[in-house]
Amino acid sequence: MSRISADIMVSGGGIAGLAAAAAFGSAGFSVICTDPEPPVTDRDAKGADLRTTALLQPSIPVLRAAGLWTRLEPEAAPLQVMRIVDAGGVTPEPRLVKDFDAGDISNLPFGWNLPNWLLRREMVARLGELPNVDFRPGTATTRLMTREGEALVTLSDGTRVAARLVVAADGRNSPLRQSLGIGVRTFRYGQKALAFAVSHPVPHQNVSTEIHRSGGPFTLVPLPDRHGQPASAVVWMETGPEADRLAALPAPAFEAEMTARSCGILGPLKLESRRTLWPIISQVADRMSGERTALMAEAAHVLPPIGAQGLNMSLADLRVLLALVLDNQADIGNAAMLDRYHRTRHWEVQARVLGIDALNRASMASDQGLRDLRATALNAFYSLGPVRKTLMRAGLGAGLAPAAGA
Repeated sequence: MSRISADIMVSGGGIAGLAAAAAFGSAGFSVICTDPEPPVTDRDAKGADLRTTALLQPSIPVLRAAGLWTRLEPEAAPLQVMRIVDAGGVTPEPRLVKDFDAGDISNLPFGWNLPNWLLRREMVARLGELPNVDFRPGTATTRLMTREGEALVTLSDGTRVAARLVVAADGRNSPLRQSLGIGVRTFRYGQKALAFAVSHPVPHQNVSTEIHRSGGPFTLVPLPDRHGQPASAVVWMETGPEADRLAALPAPAFEAEMTARSCGILGPLKLESRRTLWPIISQVADRMSGERTALMAEAAHVLPPIGAQGLNMSLADLRVLLALVLDNQADIGNAAMLDRYHRTRHWEVQARVLGIDALNRASMASDQGLRDLRATALNAFYSLGPVRKTLMRAGLGAGLAPAAGA
């Protein structure tokens, strides 16, 4: 059994874990990053993650520090307008359309949208440029032992890693979180989400559109043109049985249903990828740190895909953790540092999870009276300029670039 040492051990090679490895490696720390499955970095390969992620403004500085943004920016579609459509009337058609324009609060778009498989491709390529990062895809973390001065991690190939800090980015069922005895609170909705890509004849004009009727939102997020046609990524949230029914439809029938659910706002939608399906939950860890270990991303919090909060919250974890590591280089992962990380992040995570939970439950409403109440609330919030701007800033979080003259 071999034994190696590193400043930081990152368990989890999803997007958040890869970003963490790149950020710590770019800062000069020795890093080992593992994941049980090799990342799928080709759109058409089996197992490719066809979902997309909107990287909001506050996430960009940490991506720059990790040497990632110069790779990602040329592939990204800017999100200038967030459009909310209420189609909760008696018939499935828009009855209320409200645009939230980034220009009202900033000189930059709200964010930039990229496919998840492409994020993985560019992040893996970045790790290959860093000689102090040892990325080990296909290798699992099997055991964690911690003591005051270091953590000892056993890998599935028998290697033992001694690290000053372990970063648990190993998913919603995090084995490391369980090893530390940290519990979670989980909220279940009976929903599933379909994710896929479409093309359409009407240009999206860099507008992300969220359409509410019942079952959950139907969200169209801008993508770069595909084969000369405007393209968008779609996340369609529905009750579990309805999502299963939709996922099993032949493509022509599915295209008819998704065009109707989109209210035809971009014209007939054409399916451009396979459909993926996953269950929707909210989850919050009781703590975000343990001895010599920091929890981040889905090991610490899981959200429904509303408001582009998921990965951006994970990158907020990374931003705080990176700053603390740089301030504590003499003893990375000490108890005081990790307690400060927990206290800094946990309150915000809890608040955002509760907020997204409330929005999701409102979007699920099937009763006509509740749908009418949802539309009334949207109209009231939008009509009050200061409230509208406050909501937009809250959705983005810290680090917002101010608008000219603001």
